[in-house]
Amino acid sequence: QVQLVESGGGLVQAGGSLRLSCAASGSIFRANRMGWFRQAPGKQRELVATITDGGSTNYADSVKGRFTIARGDAKTTVHLQMNSLKPEDTAVYYCNALMEQVVGIPLPYWGQGTQVTVSS
Repeated sequence: QVQLVESGGGLVQAGGSLRLSCAASGSIFRANRMGWFRQAPGKQRELVATITDGGSTNYADSVKGRFTIARGDAKTTVHLQMNSLKPEDTAVYYCNALMEQVVGIPLPYWGQGTQVTVSS
């Protein structure tokens, strides 16, 4: 069974920075894509950023130029550097991964979430 463990959330003032990390564990053949989603109170979960095993990235328009996603050396870790944070970035951030435990069968996995709160 694959587990995703997130770290790095917390409380920060507007304009500040935080770095989120997510590490996958378990029997993993390949991590096709990893990324971050977020869900604010009363809103739907939305994509923040993703990165493929080839290094291609995708960002929500609202975070472009402020957030940077990167894979770790182990390829089963992903980091999200968040700069110039705004109060509207406040949400629970979830790590998401598309991984193959069996060759050719990618399945989605979710972390339990980490709270990011940006005060004005």
